[in-house]
Amino acid sequence: MMLGLLGSAILGGGVAVGGYKLLEPAPVAPQAVAADPQVRYTSEMKSTPYAVPEGLNFVAAAAAVTPAVVHVMTEYAAPAVDRRQQQQMDPFLRQFFGDQLEQFHGQQPQGGGQGSGSGVIIAANGYIVTNNHVIDKASKIEVVLDDKRKFEAELVGADPNTDLAVLKVKADNLPFIKYGNSDDVKVGQWVLAVGNPFNLNSTVTAGIISAKGRNIDILRRKDNMGIESFIQTDAVVNPGNSGGALVNLNGDLIGINSAIASHTGSYEGYSFAIPSSLASKVVDDLLKYKVVQRALLGVQIQEVDAKLASEKKLNTLNGVYVQGLTAGSAAAQAGLKKDDIITQINGVAVNTSSQLQEQVARFRPGDKIKVSYLRGGTAGLAEAVLRNATGTTGIVREDAMAAAIKYEGATIAAVEPRDLAKLGLEGGAKISGIKGSNFRETGMADGFIITRIDKNQVTKPADVKNFLDQARESSGALVEGVYPDGRKAYYPIGQE
Repeated sequence: MMLGLLGSAILGGGVAVGGYKLLEPAPVAPQAVAADPQVRYTSEMKSTPYAVPEGLNFVAAAAAVTPAVVHVMTEYAAPAVDRRQQQQMDPFLRQFFGDQLEQFHGQQPQGGGQGSGSGVIIAANGYIVTNNHVIDKASKIEVVLDDKRKFEAELVGADPNTDLAVLKVKADNLPFIKYGNSDDVKVGQWVLAVGNPFNLNSTVTAGIISAKGRNIDILRRKDNMGIESFIQTDAVVNPGNSGGALVNLNGDLIGINSAIASHTGSYEGYSFAIPSSLASKVVDDLLKYKVVQRALLGVQIQEVDAKLASEKKLNTLNGVYVQGLTAGSAAAQAGLKKDDIITQINGVAVNTSSQLQEQVARFRPGDKIKVSYLRGGTAGLAEAVLRNATGTTGIVREDAMAAAIKYEGATIAAVEPRDLAKLGLEGGAKISGIKGSNFRETGMADGFIITRIDKNQVTKPADVKNFLDQARESSGALVEGVYPDGRKAYYPIGQE
């Protein structure tokens, strides 16, 4: 019995030890242990599989768009620029910050300067759209592609009213971005901004559409013809992004990045782009006619708010209030009247001045639009034939912008360049034939150069007609100007 118990104990112990050895992990070789605990082995690193939700993948759009966004480099001759201009500075800072530039950019260059911005290739044969302020007054323009090729660019045309310009480089088979429809863009939609901020080439940032139809009062045109109906986003945009692309996640161009709202000159959360629906029309005009075919409805407008609704006893806060109409304008011919409220243009609701301006600006002189309005609470519909700045429905040619016109029996002509230089003028319009005109009682003499009508600066003959027509609806106008010998003079017109 004792031998049997001893044998069973030995057998049990053997089984236990054998089982432990089978389950014991293999010994770690000494050479596999890192001597430096900071060393990380790439063989131990692996990406976790993750499927990006549909509609949130920016990779495809960025890859498609980046090759078609160029770096626009400009040079400025010394006499043509402010001495405070700093090298490699986005021109929109010069435009919007003026005297404050020194604190942002330090020393003043002693000669000419350089600028930097972005552009978008819109055609394979080398047409590029950018901002007017990126190339304004530049003596030389070059573009650098994403693949580092460099081309000298020719300025095809520019439109300060919308801050757009078109360039052309001699190249073919270039990557380009196709237009998307900015009208389809929704607030909250994802977008990408592509450009060259601070000379960081081909930078892509993401954000959402924050608002549409935004007017931020940066295109302060002296002729009051600036059009602002920006797409607002929170995509990061900085100096150098001007003229770059704003695209949706399909890579469609829905805007041209143009400005930021900032106290410092750098991004603070708000950026603004010109909508593609407006940009495409302006670009098309510049390519076909070298000058934008600006269509005018001919109304002086005011946005409807609670105060105006109370004063005028309006029963709505929607639409745009008509303060007055230009005599003989498209609106007047269509039967619109003072105190009407315009609610729609071709079925598109307009609740702000910028929305109304954008909708009308998409058309050319001679085009017909349908204007929905309220008059005394009753809805109406008018069909207006839009007119150009001279009051006709014809196409305006580049050489016709400064052409002489007949107005109230007098001849209004452009000022000779030598007279502009002699008198130190930026523009104006010379009047003649006064004795046989309705100006004969004003006291003007032939040769008088009109430089300003009320607060409006006159740069071309058509301005005189436009501003005086507008003044007819008020108490009159004060005409300011100078004679060829340098004498300044002021003449009231239509004032009692």
